[in-house]
Amino acid sequence: MIEANQEAVRNKSSLLPMFIIGTLFFIFGFVTWLNGSLIPFLQIICELNEFQALFVTFAFYIAYTVMALPMSSILKRTGYKNGMAVGLALMAVGALVFIAAAQSANYALFLAALFVLGTGLTILQTASNPYVVMIGPKETAAVRISIMGLINKGAGVIVPIVFTALVLSGFEGFTAEHLAQLGEAERQAQIEELSNRLVVPYLYMAAVLAALIALVKFSSLPELEFETETEHENKGSITQFPQVVLGAVALFFYVGIEVIAADTIGLYGSALGVPNFAALTSYTMVFMVIGYLVGVTCIPRFLSQQQALVLSGIAGMLCVLGVTMASEQSTAIASVLWGWSGIPVVPDPITFVALMGLAHALVWPAIWPLALDGLGRFTAQGSALLIMGISGGAILPLAFGKVAHLTGDTQIAYWLGLPCYLFIFYYAVKGHKLRSW
Repeated sequence: MIEANQEAVRNKSSLLPMFIIGTLFFIFGFVTWLNGSLIPFLQIICELNEFQALFVTFAFYIAYTVMALPMSSILKRTGYKNGMAVGLALMAVGALVFIAAAQSANYALFLAALFVLGTGLTILQTASNPYVVMIGPKETAAVRISIMGLINKGAGVIVPIVFTALVLSGFEGFTAEHLAQLGEAERQAQIEELSNRLVVPYLYMAAVLAALIALVKFSSLPELEFETETEHENKGSITQFPQVVLGAVALFFYVGIEVIAADTIGLYGSALGVPNFAALTSYTMVFMVIGYLVGVTCIPRFLSQQQALVLSGIAGMLCVLGVTMASEQSTAIASVLWGWSGIPVVPDPITFVALMGLAHALVWPAIWPLALDGLGRFTAQGSALLIMGISGGAILPLAFGKVAHLTGDTQIAYWLGLPCYLFIFYYAVKGHKLRSW
């Protein structure tokens, strides 16, 4: 029955489902990669150190771990389509809480709003990724996920620029040092004005999310059903599938280093005196877009999903070496894009951080089809387990911030990326092939 259902979904035109899911992935990207701009912004207005500022990523991504299994239970009751509408509604609530946080400039409330947004994204991600895998041939699933990644990371390119234009416009030289030089009354007034500038963007976000609820709810998006599968009746737990358990671990490391590359580049640039630090996340996203374009054009014609994953692990390790060994001396007078000064001979560490986006762009598209292969009625649980791997975006950046704060050297903290890419390489070579422990 499950095979017949999946075949029926695949035989239908995938244009409408791809459009709807693509719209959702743009929202994923817009909300997710806004964090890269929020971190240095909130660090300044809330007077935080690097470790405290990276609680932004912790609050956002820990929702994936805490809420993944409860959200998969909701999917079982509502179905995938209605579950996505529920996720959008939760995100709209999170956007409204963000408005209250901005008006009070309360960091704890900011973190609560980010957790609610992350909870909504959890159910959306749990539902939407199996759609992308199932609406076409298994062999080209990585291509479809790469297309979704292009949309997601395209939003990541745009959002820091939009944030800088809407929130920081008219505040040239906005730094912690600048605020520290102001009198107490003037400093508080400027912090309040800056914080209130977040209200209108998040009000628009809530309105867009409400409109998307109607789009999903009343669309002809086909339902996915996995509950009548008779295969794997001898397996009573998702943990009996090594390919998905190890896939979740690989995603833990991948999302952790992805968030580090995208969300700490602004902090690092700010520390090194790069003038456009709030927009640096865009450069990591540009390289990720390039990586996804490689996936769309080369998989499976020139590269298998497994080969793409192998190359990602190797390239990522090389980028870590570049970040940690490159000279920081010229970065303080860096150019807008590359972080080079004068005639570039060797890119500086900011450039290598951005290049990580290219290195690991194909990890997410490659892991999903490899990990979900053959799960049958366990697909919803498997998807939830993989989504829990997103908690790497909560834990590893926090570890990064702690190392940077304790050592006083952000560059050293990037060594955390090496074991991340090593495990991705292991999963590509061996882990995805395992079918029993």
